[in-house]
Amino acid sequence: MSARLFRALCAVVCLSVCLSGTAQADPPHGSPPPAKSGHKKVCGAAPANHARCFAQVVTEENSAKPLATTSYQYGYSPSDLRAAYLLPSTGGTGHTIAIVDAYDDPRAEADLNAYRSRFGLGSCTTSGGCFRKVNGTGGTSLPSPDVNWSQEISLDLDMASAICPQCKILLVEASSPSFSAFGAAVNTAVRLGATEVSNSYGTNQEPSNETSYDAYYNHPGVMITASAGDSGYDQFGFPAASRYVTAVGGTRLYRSSASRGWSESAWSLGGSGCSRYEPKPSWQTDTGCTKRMVADVAAVADPSTGVAVYDSYGSSGGANWFVVGGTSASAPIVAGVYALAGNGKSLTYGSLPYSHRSSLYDPTSGHNGSCSTAYFCTARSGYDGPTGLGTPKGTGAF
Repeated sequence: MSARLFRALCAVVCLSVCLSGTAQADPPHGSPPPAKSGHKKVCGAAPANHARCFAQVVTEENSAKPLATTSYQYGYSPSDLRAAYLLPSTGGTGHTIAIVDAYDDPRAEADLNAYRSRFGLGSCTTSGGCFRKVNGTGGTSLPSPDVNWSQEISLDLDMASAICPQCKILLVEASSPSFSAFGAAVNTAVRLGATEVSNSYGTNQEPSNETSYDAYYNHPGVMITASAGDSGYDQFGFPAASRYVTAVGGTRLYRSSASRGWSESAWSLGGSGCSRYEPKPSWQTDTGCTKRMVADVAAVADPSTGVAVYDSYGSSGGANWFVVGGTSASAPIVAGVYALAGNGKSLTYGSLPYSHRSSLYDPTSGHNGSCSTAYFCTARSGYDGPTGLGTPKGTGAF
């Protein structure tokens, strides 16, 4: 063997050994975060007549620091969510999903398109007529920026895009997280043509004056979703308790050997319960609660089986990929399913799933606390508080 050939073979062997022995390959896309990681609430507690966001970000092991990476590694992708919920990759043309949040995310459009580019969803830009950002009254003078609410905004925009990439997106940024500012922003969203409105915020407890804010969410023919909360049983509030919205609970979603390829159980921190103030809608027929019951339906929310989110505002070093959960994820997911179904104009608030239960997956395990009326806090066959009627199985229930 010549010396030149010997050196060449050595170089190949050396390269192979180096790559196999020292290089760290990325985890499979869509894999859950490391088992010992934790999670924390993105937004802090809110004062009276105010709401907080319900996003929860996955954190590093034994640390409050978010688990952020420079490239997509962890969390469910759009294709994962479509597979889990039997959803088409097309549809929603002509629909506009409004995302209502507080404060400004200066990087909202850029971050949204970074997410969409990574997963091949196509661009959604202001110049292309797909994306629009306004303040709570529809103007262009935006509220002050906020790092925490920006992460919530990124989650909401990404989930709406993941489920309905052909939908237009309207981001309405309220000037503050007060009930009145949020309510005005919902009215603005509807006035500007939203066909679905997603609200990933709320309170841990029902305010006694909540019915005075109901009118803001009373828009027949516009499908309005609201997160059920992330503090467990009887820790839900407004606007999820409103009879004019679809209250969206949370599940733990994971791959399994079941024929579906996925399994779901109630998320231990998802909100549920029997309202103290809101009258019961005629389409709710459970007998243990004489008033409005939360939730109506559900989708993935457990951060330990969370979704991938791109958010660059406030992050450093290009580590902009996060894993996020909370019912903040499930509300825009269900809003996207409503858009794919495309018949919201003919619907009466959140009533349709109640007459189309066969088009829902029915989680029957898990609980979110202790309660005297079992189905208020424990998943079962049929209706229950944590998962409502179930999770999307195609678009037939929406």
